[in-house]
Amino acid sequence: MTSGYDDDITVWSPQGRLFQIEYATEAISQGSCCVGLQSKTHSFVCSVQRADSELSSAQKKIFAVDKHVGIAMAGLMSDARVLCQWMRQECINSTYVYSTLLPVNRLMHRLAEKLQKNTQRDGRRPYGVGLIVAGFDQQGTHLVVTTPGGEALDYKAHAIGARSQSARTYLQKNYEQFPNASLNELVRHGLYALRESIPKKNKSLDKEQAGGSSEKEKAEKEREPTQLTTKNCTIAFVGENTPFTVVEGKDLQTYLDSLDTGDNDD
Repeated sequence: MTSGYDDDITVWSPQGRLFQIEYATEAISQGSCCVGLQSKTHSFVCSVQRADSELSSAQKKIFAVDKHVGIAMAGLMSDARVLCQWMRQECINSTYVYSTLLPVNRLMHRLAEKLQKNTQRDGRRPYGVGLIVAGFDQQGTHLVVTTPGGEALDYKAHAIGARSQSARTYLQKNYEQFPNASLNELVRHGLYALRESIPKKNKSLDKEQAGGSSEKEKAEKEREPTQLTTKNCTIAFVGENTPFTVVEGKDLQTYLDSLDTGDNDD
C-alpha cells in the first residue's frame, strides 16, 4: 500500500522513498535486455530487439548521438527518443561553438542534471528509461549507465532490462579479460552476455504454464526470442580511430557466427 505517496513525484513516503522513481525503474526492467562493456581502446553495446507483433518491425534500441558517442536503451522508447534528441543537440551546440566534440563526461553531467530535474518539480514524472552510454574521447573509453533518479555511473561492464541479471553474472565472471581485449573479443563477450539473458526453451514447463495463461500472455511468450539472430539483435562500438558504428541486419551475421566458433573452441 502506497497510501497516496505515489500521487506526485515530490511526495516522500515515511520510509524515505519516491515511489514514482521506483515505478520508472520497473519500466526499465520490463524492457529488452541491453549489455555494455569496455576495453582500453573500445566501448561496446548490444541489445535484443522485440517486435510488438509478427506484422511489425522490431523497435531499435541503439542510437548514435554523435560520431564519438551513442546509447543503448531499455524502457519507454518515447522517453529514449526525447533524451537522444536532446543529447544530439548538446553535441551539435558544442561543435558549433567550440569546434570540437563534446567530452563524454561533460555530456553525462548535463544529462544527469536533466534527469534529476524531473524528480524535484511538481507536475512532472521521471523518464521511464535507462541508458547505457558508450563513448570515446581524449580521456579514453567511457561506459556510463543512467537511472530515472538522475544518476550517471561509470561501469566497466553492465546490463539493464529484462533478465539482465543473467547477463551481469557473465560479465562479473569475465570482466578481468575486458581491458586488454581486442574489438572482436569484446564483441564476443558482449554477445555471450546478451545470449545469457534469453530464456531457455522448456517445452514441458511451457505446457504446464500454458493452461493458466491468457491469450495475450501466450502471444507474448511466443514472440520471445529463443536465440540471437540478425533480426532481433543489434550491436554498436566506438573507439580509437573508430566512430560510433551500428551493426545490424546481414552485417551482423559474421559476429553471430563467431559465437558458434567460440563454443566449439571451448
